[in-house]
Amino acid sequence: MKTIYVVDGARTPFLKAQKGPGPFAASDLATQAGRALLLRQPFLPSDLDEVILGCAAPSPDETNIGRMVALRLGCGEKVPGWTVMRNCASGMQALDSAMANIQLGRAELVLAGGVDALSRAPLLYNETMVRWFAGMMSMPTVNAKFRHFLRLRPAALLNPVIGLMKGLTDPVVGLLMGQTAENIAWRFGINRQQMDEFSVRSHQRALAAQTAGHYGEIVPVVDTQGNVYAEDDGVRADASMAGLAKLKPFFDKKYGNITAANSSQITDGAAWLILASEEAVKKWNLQPLGRIVDSQWAGLDPALMGLGPVHASTPILQRHGLVLNDIDAWELNEAFAAQVLGCQAAWQSDDYCREQLGLPGALGVLDDEKLNVDGGAIAIGHPVGASGARIVLHLLHVLRRKQLKRGIATLCIGGGLGGAMLVEPC
Repeated sequence: MKTIYVVDGARTPFLKAQKGPGPFAASDLATQAGRALLLRQPFLPSDLDEVILGCAAPSPDETNIGRMVALRLGCGEKVPGWTVMRNCASGMQALDSAMANIQLGRAELVLAGGVDALSRAPLLYNETMVRWFAGMMSMPTVNAKFRHFLRLRPAALLNPVIGLMKGLTDPVVGLLMGQTAENIAWRFGINRQQMDEFSVRSHQRALAAQTAGHYGEIVPVVDTQGNVYAEDDGVRADASMAGLAKLKPFFDKKYGNITAANSSQITDGAAWLILASEEAVKKWNLQPLGRIVDSQWAGLDPALMGLGPVHASTPILQRHGLVLNDIDAWELNEAFAAQVLGCQAAWQSDDYCREQLGLPGALGVLDDEKLNVDGGAIAIGHPVGASGARIVLHLLHVLRRKQLKRGIATLCIGGGLGGAMLVEPC
């Protein structure tokens, strides 16, 4: 197997959705982050073999956003650019696809990453309105159209479909992602206090990381009005148990415990990594950040999709003869506090490990001090297409900063999937 090097990487600040569309389209975010990254390389954008971009929710005018961004980055017409979509792991899938092409000898130098601008998720006409418009188009005369117009009911017009909610609902089991996290909380007895404590810690760690300058992979972005965005803006210095306790459950208002504050934030952002073969490293005299050693995808019950990291990471541990705490640092994407806590509980459960993973018993207790040491998506945000790339990039920075040996980046994926990558610093 060829060694897969991560040469360098960069991401935009993750910008929390406020009231209405954010200042950047997805392609704008990917272009600005990619441009800053490529400008500091010894090769030209046109020297890349391909560009692969993960995106879960591109806008209608960003079809094949990977190709669109590749051209905007100056890669030229001959460098293929393409798009992948694996929900929350779209950015990680882009990395995995790049790895596969390097392993097969079809590429030597690849720009891969992910992006989403979730604040720009569309409002859609409901089916009643769509049928009304279709009827209007079929009317043969002005009088007929006028009579059809009089049949329009304001209730239909004022009841749009929220595209983001539609996208975050599993079409097979009919549950919002937050409802699947409620299922996990119920299964493992995770209570509201535990969720809120985890969330406060995420903000505290992210704030400490910002203060210490541990998010060096961020490149500032500038909007059309000249405003500069230099850091993740969802991190709250005032996050507290008392403050979080005031929020009401969102996904199960009667019995649930998951709120907006102990869930990942709706966010816009992009993240890129440059992957290279050993030949490319030598050709361009590159100084890699690290290596991607292994990757794994797994499937499970969509109603418990948040446990995907358990199913994807465990086979990697087994292949390499490792246990949980042989891994020096973990980046486990914080879709929901209950979901991360549920993954930890599943590894500690004899029953779950036997029945679902085929192990003789519990895998063990994951040390909290090795998990998301600089906070996670609850504080930083979760632009769905970008997060899989972000956690791999940041994990390599953590390993180098702390002079550690190995780490796993892993995340749950809507639809009942999990993804994981084992990485080592150079």
